[in-house]
Amino acid sequence: MKNEKHFGLRIDEETLKKLHSVCEYEGRSVNAQILFLIRQCIAKFEKENGKIKTED
Repeated sequence: MKNEKHFGLRIDEETLKKLHSVCEYEGRSVNAQILFLIRQCIAKFEKENGKIKTED
């Protein structure tokens, strides 16, 4: 089992409704869509700035 952490997010109602629409179009849950976007952001950052070091 993965060592997953819970992450709370505050979001206004209009943005959340729009996010649900995007998720439905993309065929992902809100959680999966947010993880997808976070991973894209990290990949772009690392491509431009080098690998991010994390402590294991």
